[in-house]
Amino acid sequence: LRGLSIRLQMSNTFYESAGQNWFNLDNVFIHYNWTHEAAFNATDVYAPSTNSYHCQHVSSLQKYDTLLVPSANTDHAASWHITFTDFQIQAFNVQSSKFAAASDCATFFTPAILMGLITSLILLLVLAYALHMVVHLKHIDRYEENKTTVYFPRSTENSEFISHNYIYISKLFVYISHY
Repeated sequence: LRGLSIRLQMSNTFYESAGQNWFNLDNVFIHYNWTHEAAFNATDVYAPSTNSYHCQHVSSLQKYDTLLVPSANTDHAASWHITFTDFQIQAFNVQSSKFAAASDCATFFTPAILMGLITSLILLLVLAYALHMVVHLKHIDRYEENKTTVYFPRSTENSEFISHNYIYISKLFVYISHY
């Protein structure tokens, strides 16, 4: 677009609680052919002066977590919508024309990370319960042991059959051991 210029107004402030300087993006001004001006106040665009600031979307649209709010003193800003995609800026302490480490606008606990942590916690609880149940498992044989003696009546037919088998087995044993 010809005749379009964007101006960023920034400030550098020392915060005693952090013990270092932080830069803020205060305002974004859009000039079109130097006749129309739209001014936006920037909210939550800040980083330590030794770092750069990075955000996937810096926008005046609500779907991108409105970081640019139209100023109250201009009527033209309400008719403009501005979105910077893959926005990275460093105002101070720039060395060798490269960005320093970025302070990102994304929060640490995104919904995906939070759901992963909750799912992992549920799985750990199920595993702990299963291990608890296995540790306290009782041995089944202890209750099924037969403590009474079994009495088998002897009959003459059985005794002959047993004695013949015994002899046969002993001959087989002798035969195998002799070989």
